[in-house]
Amino acid sequence: MVRSVALLTAACLLAGGCASFPDEPAPTQWSAQPQLTPQAGPRPELPGEYRPAPGEQGRGQQPPQSVPPPQGCKDFNPAVIATCLNTVTGVAPIGGDAQGGVAAYATERGGRLLKVSKDVDPVVVAQLEVDASTDGGLTGLALSATFAEDQLAYVYVTTATDNRVLRIAPGDSPKPVLTGIPKGPSGNRGVLASDRKGALLVATGDAGNPALAADPTSLAGKVLRVDGFGRPAQGNPTAGTAVISSGLKLPGGLCVSADTTKIWVTDWAANADVVYRVTPGKLGEAAWTWPERPGVMGCASLSDVLWVNTSKIPGSQNLPMNPEGAFTGKPTVSDEDGSEFGRRGPMEQINDSAALIGTVNKAGGQPVSSDDRVAIVVRDGGSSPGKD
Repeated sequence: MVRSVALLTAACLLAGGCASFPDEPAPTQWSAQPQLTPQAGPRPELPGEYRPAPGEQGRGQQPPQSVPPPQGCKDFNPAVIATCLNTVTGVAPIGGDAQGGVAAYATERGGRLLKVSKDVDPVVVAQLEVDASTDGGLTGLALSATFAEDQLAYVYVTTATDNRVLRIAPGDSPKPVLTGIPKGPSGNRGVLASDRKGALLVATGDAGNPALAADPTSLAGKVLRVDGFGRPAQGNPTAGTAVISSGLKLPGGLCVSADTTKIWVTDWAANADVVYRVTPGKLGEAAWTWPERPGVMGCASLSDVLWVNTSKIPGSQNLPMNPEGAFTGKPTVSDEDGSEFGRRGPMEQINDSAALIGTVNKAGGQPVSSDDRVAIVVRDGGSSPGKD
């Protein structure tokens, strides 16, 4: 179960720095890191939660106090840090704000990159011209591995002629990093993630042509690994090529575990929604399949669970997972009735207990007056996984 919290310390985030273009990233190697012993984070005390008095037994916990409904763009849920946005397609924590809360970057499908923090009007970092007439637009966001020093963000966009990755520094014009990703009548959405080793992961759609996803010479339908300038990253399985895996149709999210041993990509495949564990070569059998097609999107790979946001139904799917990355039971659903945040799109892990999310209620859901929103969610350590 995932529940909101009022405050998370900014110590879990990186502070910002000055804007400048980075030197070439240090060489990285595609190799598994030593397996870390998973350990769940401490369970936070949630606002309004009942705590038994010393010696009081048998009563159990009471549900949190209800949160008043939003009034216009004012949202009373203490976990919300930005309101009244358009469909949110990317989120990334960037440090602390002036009040000691969380500041973040967020992208909207229509082309805006925003800096957001609680009770402050969003600041437009960049306004991009994008083609959102199909399933594309501005659909992916990731930060430089050295964001604290260079303030660089990477975005995935659909243009009039192609899909591409751009690099953005505050106050500077966007710079193309990776261009020529095929564009089609569908399959244009792409997503980004840091590989936590200094390289950028890029998941691309198939441009409406499954043959392109199987074509090793095409950038469509692939998971790519590139450096900060769009070149194949050092240490890729096949030297000189950016392609790691192939066979995607319409990716929704990319996420990497904190120990870098597990990479996941969600996809709207031909017959079901799926999540794959990314390995070099052609993507094999899905690690989990949703025949009911909930619209899988962003994800977060924690020590013992994979969170997956859903954009066609409210909430998140929570897949219990062992340290090797095998799922050990059926997913449970958080916020199933949509009363907390409704339909969700992007997700970015903050630590082993919390993640930043963006909502997509304006894209077919039941938006409240403060939608769409960026918020922090935290899992309840007392929840149990589903059983086989």
